[in-house]
Amino acid sequence: MNVSLICTVKNEADNIADLIESMLGQSRPPDEIVINDCGSSDDTAAIVRRYIEQGAPIKLVSGGYNIPSGRNNAIRHASGPIIASTDAGLTLDPHWLERIVAPIERGEADIVGGFYRPAPRSLFEMALGATNYRDPEEVDGSRFLPAGQSVAFLKTAWEHVGGYPEWADHCEDLIFDRALVQAGYRLVFEPQAVIWFRPRASLRAFFRQYYFYARGDGIAGLWPKRHAIRYTSYMALLTVALLARRRPVLLLLLIPGVAAYIYGPYRRLWRRTMSWSMFRRLTALALVPIIRLTGDIAKMIGYPVGLLLRSSRRPVEV
Repeated sequence: MNVSLICTVKNEADNIADLIESMLGQSRPPDEIVINDCGSSDDTAAIVRRYIEQGAPIKLVSGGYNIPSGRNNAIRHASGPIIASTDAGLTLDPHWLERIVAPIERGEADIVGGFYRPAPRSLFEMALGATNYRDPEEVDGSRFLPAGQSVAFLKTAWEHVGGYPEWADHCEDLIFDRALVQAGYRLVFEPQAVIWFRPRASLRAFFRQYYFYARGDGIAGLWPKRHAIRYTSYMALLTVALLARRRPVLLLLLIPGVAAYIYGPYRRLWRRTMSWSMFRRLTALALVPIIRLTGDIAKMIGYPVGLLLRSSRRPVEV
C-alpha cells in the first residue's frame, strides 16, 4: 500500500531542512510527502518549494489554525491509504518509516506508535531528557498512546473518528488515539521506529511546555486521577514539612517517596553520561529534582486553567 508521510509546520525555517532531509533519507521511501504550512511568516514555505523544484516528492499545501487542523488538512490532501505523521523540529531515524508502517502492511495493526528519543545539545537538555523521557524498555506497550510526531495509521480509521480534534490546541494526539482505540482499531507499539528531538533549552521553556500540556489535559478531561494524585502528594509533602518544624525527625518520612520519584531519572542520566567527567555528571544530577519540581508546578497550575476553559470547547489562543 502507498504511504503518505505528512506534517504541519509554522515558522520552522531554522529546522525544516533537517526534517525534509531525514524524510528523503528513509530506507523505505514515502510514496509522497505532504507538508501543510499553517501560515508561516518566515522562509519555511520557500525552503519546501526549493526541494520540490529539485524533484522531491513533496506536496506543499496550506491551511489550518493550529496543529490538529493543520494535520487534518495535510491528511485530506494525502492520497495514500496509510498515513505516517511527524512534526517539524525533529529528525527521523533512517528506518523510522519502514518500521512504523510494517505492522499495518502486515495486517497486524490499524495504528502504530513509534518512539521518540532526546538529542540534547547541552548539560541542561541532557538532564531534562533523562528526567522526562523514558527508555523503550520502561514503556508498557499495551498502554502506550503515540504522539503525533511518531505515528502511522489507516486513513480510513482517521476518517471514521472524524480526524484530529481541532478544538484541542494541545493533547490532540492523545484524544485522537483514544478515539481510535474506543472505536475498536488495533494499536501496536513499535519502539524501534524512532524520531530524534531536542529537549527544551531552558527551565522557562520547559515550564511553558508542561503548563500547556496540563492545560490541554484539563480542556480534554484527560488523566483526572493522575492529576489528583499529584495534588494529593504535594499536599502531603507540605503537611509533613510543616509538622517537621517542631519534629524534624518527620522529614525522614519523605525519603522513600523522594528517592522513588527521582530514581528513574537518575538511573537514565547516569547511564547516558558515562563518558562525562564526574563534575559534569554530578551537576546534571543536581538538576533532576529542580526539573521534577518545575514540571509538577507547571502541571498543577495548567490543569485547573484547562478545566476552567473546558466548557467552551473552542481552540484557545496561545
